Amino acid sequence: MAADTATELREIKIFDTLSGDKKVLEPIEPGKVGMYVCGVTVYDLTHIGHARVFVVFDVVQRFLRHVGYDVTYVRNHTDVDDKIIERANEVGKDPLELAQNFIEELDRDMGALGVAHADEEPKVSTHIDAIIDMVEKLVDNGYAYESDGDVYYRVEKFDGYGKLSHRKLEDMESGRSGRVEAQAADKKEHPFDFTLWKKSKEGEPSWESPWGQGRPGWHIECSAMSTTYLGATFDIHGGGRDLVFPHHENEIAQSEGATGQEFAKSWMHVGMVNVSETTDDGEKIERKMSKSLGNFWTTRDVLQGFHPEAVRYFFHTTHYRKPITYSLENLEEATDRVEYYYTTLKRIDDALARAEFSMDNPPAEANWVEGTDEVLDGFHARFEGALADDFNTPRAIAVLGEVAKVGNELTQSNKKPGADVAWTLYNVGKLMRHAGGVLGVLGREPMDALLEIRDLKAAALDIDPADIDQKIAERKEARANKDWDRADAIRDELAAMDVEIMDRAEGTSWRFK
Repeated sequence: MAADTATELREIKIFDTLSGDKKVLEPIEPGKVGMYVCGVTVYDLTHIGHARVFVVFDVVQRFLRHVGYDVTYVRNHTDVDDKIIERANEVGKDPLELAQNFIEELDRDMGALGVAHADEEPKVSTHIDAIIDMVEKLVDNGYAYESDGDVYYRVEKFDGYGKLSHRKLEDMESGRSGRVEAQAADKKEHPFDFTLWKKSKEGEPSWESPWGQGRPGWHIECSAMSTTYLGATFDIHGGGRDLVFPHHENEIAQSEGATGQEFAKSWMHVGMVNVSETTDDGEKIERKMSKSLGNFWTTRDVLQGFHPEAVRYFFHTTHYRKPITYSLENLEEATDRVEYYYTTLKRIDDALARAEFSMDNPPAEANWVEGTDEVLDGFHARFEGALADDFNTPRAIAVLGEVAKVGNELTQSNKKPGADVAWTLYNVGKLMRHAGGVLGVLGREPMDALLEIRDLKAAALDIDPADIDQKIAERKEARANKDWDRADAIRDELAAMDVEIMDRAEGTSWRFK
């Protein structure tokens, strides 16, 4: 009996921030999904909050493609912004050059995490004409006005302002999220009017426009670029929870004011990253990650200490809409789980090899091992059903864990597996790799991954793996000479270093406990 094959999921539910409910994904064009996700303002290295958003939507696009959708995924780079200009001035670089450098660093870190490139990755600097065109439409439609070289959006003109963040204009606070500009009141008709086009200052990047030399405001860029690639209305718009207001609220006002059409059919927002900390009194608390609080972690910081698949797996342990707690303990737990999965896959490969089979050379079809039917039958329905329900990765990895447990239990013996065991193990390996492909994990050769994880742990403990290998060689020699006291002493030395050694017919291997 073979594992059931994946079938196209006809119904995918997404929690829509705008409506506040889960809704069935009903693409504008059947079988095709257009998705826009706000990227990063590239003035520094990405942090783990950015990484979480990138990984979440990487899984979204992987799953949508997996079940048969033709996806057009657009994710922008903000390379024109006040923060970029400020940083460029600090380091004496051209702002666009600085931004390009950080785009390359972003690609490096996201590539390490297994995040695929979007189909389109537009930059503000190369879409100025589209931005100016949209601002002109807003001026013509009465939603925007020019004031001394700046152009502002007239928020009171747009009746739906506040519908995404579920707040009323009169209740909003000026300066929310640090992105609501604080220009002089005499330049704006209303204190919450926001900038679409900024009059240039000396030394800043600028472009000619109907209102003089200037550059785009922050919010208009995404409205212009998303509609350029996906049309006036598209299926999914996503980003971090912090972008709901004002950025995405302003995008709706701009886009719908310019086109007169609904902007995005569904809005997805990823929860914030909190950091677990211990106070001076020994109390454990959680605080929002922030540079000002000194609890800020870049993606590269984390990848220097933890395997990239462990970082991805960590993100999968919490539903994307909920806050996630960053801590060394949580990442260590994720590392242990990834190590467990790869150890199981290695054991499966070894067991199949003993029967002269492999994942590329499968055994003949046979029966499941008794008692495994409930877990293996219907795997796709359970795994894909979890992701079809608002991309519930905690449920999906639970299903993966059930299958891995079967493989782990069936590989405790070093004996050559019989027909039923070989067939069951082959399918377990196939199902685990299938799930990993959607989640972006378990894509390495098992031994390679295990060595990578081991070496990262060694580095964290300031241990040279070559020293461990040397001690194991000395122990082997002692055993060959029947010097059991010396062999046991070396084992004890390694145990004191949290090193576990495993003696098998094919040789001795080791890992950290």
